[in-house]
Amino acid sequence: MMRVVAWISQPWPWYVAGPLIGLMVPALLLVGNQSFGISSNLRHMCAAVLPSKWEYFRYDWRGVGSWNLAFAVGIVVGGAIAGHFLMATDVVAIAPTTRTALVGLGLHDFHGLVPQELFSWSVLATPRALVAMVGGGLLIGFGTAYAGGCTSGHAISGLANLQLSSLIAVLGFFAGGLASTYWIVPWLLGALR
Repeated sequence: MMRVVAWISQPWPWYVAGPLIGLMVPALLLVGNQSFGISSNLRHMCAAVLPSKWEYFRYDWRGVGSWNLAFAVGIVVGGAIAGHFLMATDVVAIAPTTRTALVGLGLHDFHGLVPQELFSWSVLATPRALVAMVGGGLLIGFGTAYAGGCTSGHAISGLANLQLSSLIAVLGFFAGGLASTYWIVPWLLGALR
């Protein structure tokens, strides 16, 4: 039993996690022609809470989104379990050049999965971080609505279904990720100091 807990508590290699994620698409297609994604859960939650306020939220969310809402709850519960019981306390293995770049941006604590200089309650409770989180959340919400889905929906389901719009969206996600990595995040970290 201890070996199983030790194996589960470690990051899974790509050759295990990748096929498991990839098998989600055919499994969802087999159980009812469902698509995989997480961003639509906000619409399902609003439809459940505000069913008659706006036309956009007037639909049968139970038939369309109940399994997806259960999946989102599973993500939160799984994250809580992993964060409390399976949290690695070792220093995260990152390349020396990346470590040097992060130190240059003001990050020094590499224990755990995320830098404590960015992801601690004392940092997140500041007005500047609150504005960044709310602003980022609005941009992400607008972006997923405008793109017709999130990264997991387009990259996993859309590409598996050979949808051209998903290919364009995924290329945009990668371009945006590269731009964020090289220009936006360093600017933000400099502004948050």
